[in-house]
Amino acid sequence: MLHSLTAIEHYRELGYPTVEQPQLWLTYLVSAEERIVNLERVTTLQELSHANPVLDYVERTLRILDQLRVSFWQKELIEEVLIWSETAKGGTVRERIRWQEQGINLFVHNEGSAELYLHASADPEQERTQLVATLIRTHGLIGQCLRGEVPFAENLPLTDQVSHGILSPEEMKSTLLILNRCIIEAVSPELWQKVQDDVLSLIQPIVYHEQPVGWTTEDRILRLRTASINKGENTAESLHQLNTDFPVVSSFERLHDQTFWYVEAALQDFSFEEFAKIFTWISRMIPEGVRHISFERLMNTMYYDYKGIKKVNVYKKRIIEKVLGDWSWDQLSSGKWVQDSPHLEYECVQEPHIADTVFFNFVFSPAAEKLIEFCIEAEKSPLYEKAVLLLFDLFGLRRDAYDRFHNEESYLEMMNQTVDYKRILLQYIVGQTIIDIGPGGGVMLDLIEEEWSDKRAIGIDISENVIEALQRKKQLEGRSWEVKKGDALALRDIVEPGSVDSVLFSSILHELYSYIPFQGKKFNLETVAAALSSAYDVLSTGGRIIIRDGIMTEPIGQKRRIQFLQEDGLPTLQRYAQDFAGRSIQFEVIGEQEVLMPVNDAMEFLYTYTWGEEAYVHEVQEQFGYLTPSEYRAFIEQTLGTSANIVHAESFLQAGYTEALQDKVKMMDEWGELVPLPDSTCIIVIEKS
Repeated sequence: MLHSLTAIEHYRELGYPTVEQPQLWLTYLVSAEERIVNLERVTTLQELSHANPVLDYVERTLRILDQLRVSFWQKELIEEVLIWSETAKGGTVRERIRWQEQGINLFVHNEGSAELYLHASADPEQERTQLVATLIRTHGLIGQCLRGEVPFAENLPLTDQVSHGILSPEEMKSTLLILNRCIIEAVSPELWQKVQDDVLSLIQPIVYHEQPVGWTTEDRILRLRTASINKGENTAESLHQLNTDFPVVSSFERLHDQTFWYVEAALQDFSFEEFAKIFTWISRMIPEGVRHISFERLMNTMYYDYKGIKKVNVYKKRIIEKVLGDWSWDQLSSGKWVQDSPHLEYECVQEPHIADTVFFNFVFSPAAEKLIEFCIEAEKSPLYEKAVLLLFDLFGLRRDAYDRFHNEESYLEMMNQTVDYKRILLQYIVGQTIIDIGPGGGVMLDLIEEEWSDKRAIGIDISENVIEALQRKKQLEGRSWEVKKGDALALRDIVEPGSVDSVLFSSILHELYSYIPFQGKKFNLETVAAALSSAYDVLSTGGRIIIRDGIMTEPIGQKRRIQFLQEDGLPTLQRYAQDFAGRSIQFEVIGEQEVLMPVNDAMEFLYTYTWGEEAYVHEVQEQFGYLTPSEYRAFIEQTLGTSANIVHAESFLQAGYTEALQDKVKMMDEWGELVPLPDSTCIIVIEKS
């Protein structure tokens, strides 16, 4: 076993480095009082407070090396490189201050670690010491070249070691291959399998002092967006379109010699245009002599733990998006613009003693930070909506009608799970051009494309977040359907009147009813009327509006006894009756865990109770059932007139509600007899004659 692994095992057993065999590198790593780690590789921020991820990573690199069959001198050389390569992330706070005062760049960790190694060496000028320092200084740069973060020229000190005869070309080649295998496989064995050929293709020109083929500025931009591309961003197309209007590539060419630290972790969730604006600004603002541009501080501010999982702080993201959206390309090219928000500043700063490094960051005011913290704390509370509105007002944010912030991804995933319920709508579709209003996760668009590849399917949504998510899904899956941002109440602004054959409202009308105010009032049937009229306006003759949505049951005067089987039942009903703004929810407590209430009030509450605490803050704002079947028919006839024919109408209990509620409640009639749940959902097909 490697000596360094023995030292680590002794430390883990005893809780401190052994006095008998003092290891300065190990002392630095285990005494770290700050957690300096790439958050891209972390799934939860909580784990950072209970572990030493840097020491864990170093140990993984050493165990990989220990298992490889390589010559003794190479193993000894690479071991020394690995144990020192992360030391700039260690040390106590006082030690780190002293190191920085000595001019050691701790923010560019490979260079800082090389300096710490040389400071600890008995003979820093010795040939072997200089070789180890060079390998530490270039530690990980090949992988960072592949990610676009580092220019190829940063590896030239390795070429110099070969030129000076310290190692032969073949010795350097095998050393770099082994070293990079340990570095990358310790992050992920799958990642090493994926990139090992690319690593070898870079080692070759390093060793033989050649220029790598095909490494253009455009290539570097695409490499910097690898994570975004993997999420569905069409970066090549976005770059081409943007570059026709503004010389984006030229901005990056100005940064040809600079390294970018933590850029992917900090910026992968921003759009390509926002990413390009940041780099354009940086290219015009960095002082002469800067080699390194660090996004570490921005990365650290962009994440928080949500239920034990690392999440992008979408509140901060929305605010930054607003600022970036206000930046014009003309202002960026001239450098003449002002900080126009008292609560958010953008900065590119240098720290004392490290003039070759700048830190790009967005800095929030103390008031903004507290308000964002309040929004996070209010996420499971009825206060949430009010907290978010304060945030909108403070920053003038865009307000997507159904913006669920951090919960958007899980919400869209949940919507995609309703595929079987939505499939039944396919039988009512007519014609070639179909619009899906509020497409959610895109499941209906997928179904239409898979059933009829020749039809034109268009998803229309008012939420920018939904549109962005669907565009990424389309790119990833190679879908042919379209998505457009627009208002369901003004479809003629998006498509030509008479050009659409089918308009789908799949479980979306109740959201329009609940969220979109008409003449200042939410929970308004006028909003539903406006949506239906808008759809009818763009229909061709013979075209159809297809509705799948919540329904109230008849007769409306029925009452139901609800017996709660879980302790949270009655308190949740009491809370719901207070929070729900759609209408007054009536109930009478007739037992310890039993109430008597109107059937439609009971069902409206149970629709929310079904989804659980996680969804409560959103579901309590929606009214699922707002018309009975007969009321719906009369409403359609009144809204659309005699030319609108209802060719199909049915109501049913959506599968899943009975099962979801069977352990939570018993539903009985007024006399205590068990009764089934009433119909929850309707399908109505309207044809334009």
